[in-house]
Amino acid sequence: MSKILVTGGTGYIGSHTVVELQNAGYTPVIIDNLSNSNKGVLKQIASITGNSPEFHEFDLCNEQKVIEFVKNNPDITGLIHFAASKAVGESVEEPIKYYRNNFFSLLNLLNAFKDRDINFVFSSSCTVYGQPKELPVTESAPVQKAESPYGNTKQVAEEILSDTAKAFANYHIIALRYFNPVGAHASALIGELPLGVPQNLVPFITQTAIGKREKVTVFGNDYDTPDGSAIRDYIHVVDLAKAHVAAIKRLEEHKAKANYEVFNIGTGKGLSVLEIIRAFESSTGVKLNYQIGPRRAGDIEKVWGDVSKSLTELGWKAELDVEEMMRSAWAWEVYLKEKNPFG
Repeated sequence: MSKILVTGGTGYIGSHTVVELQNAGYTPVIIDNLSNSNKGVLKQIASITGNSPEFHEFDLCNEQKVIEFVKNNPDITGLIHFAASKAVGESVEEPIKYYRNNFFSLLNLLNAFKDRDINFVFSSSCTVYGQPKELPVTESAPVQKAESPYGNTKQVAEEILSDTAKAFANYHIIALRYFNPVGAHASALIGELPLGVPQNLVPFITQTAIGKREKVTVFGNDYDTPDGSAIRDYIHVVDLAKAHVAAIKRLEEHKAKANYEVFNIGTGKGLSVLEIIRAFESSTGVKLNYQIGPRRAGDIEKVWGDVSKSLTELGWKAELDVEEMMRSAWAWEVYLKEKNPFG
């Protein structure tokens, strides 16, 4: 089967996608600078699949390194690009870091592959929609002004990819606009592994429940939502990983209707922060210490997607429910405490 480059492949979504690629018969090759991941994830992947993926450690912002890698790997036919800084709140505080990392890495990859026929799946985000005027948001909805530098990097990256696909027929690109990935692999051998204080809700929940954090702060309870807390479309990371495999297959089988396509990847249902907390408590039996705090800069009020296009054209849909998201995230947190696999 095809050899697929996975940038950021030791990260949260990347590692799960590597597993699903191997399960589907592909040969993934990982590039990661380990700025927000742990090299020990490679052993965890091998424990799940029986195959240790090829790994290269360097920063994609190093243009010469990227050019040399692509030149030395002529058999790579697909690219799934995850590697990016990704925390909304941090991007508000450190915009230069986000613009440098997210744009330089993408541009270096596009430049290095410009003379080769390549299937390119881009890790985009529902943040490109900003606060949608209508819900559920469809792929044809107008892109709103980004609420954060992180969201802006995804908007501009999509524009770069669209322009590239128009200019170069050798690029076949799908951008997956996904919603909030949560949960962990059913084996509990890989999952979300934030370095330092978690920027996302569910790892903060699980770390609080196990005693690493004192309490969870719900950022705002005065939004125009049924319980006042912000609403998101949460998707199990394994379902999300499988969507990337479906996108690569679509490109390989020449089923794309254009050189650049976009798809929403989510469950099509919105859940509030307080609903997620209740789902965690009910599915694990663990009570959570949480408090209400002020709204957080860069957050939007509510968003969930229309995912019918992904079903009809990608042949993909989310299978795992919120209870499984919470159970698997908790099993991963317990595994980390009991086994300490990364030292």
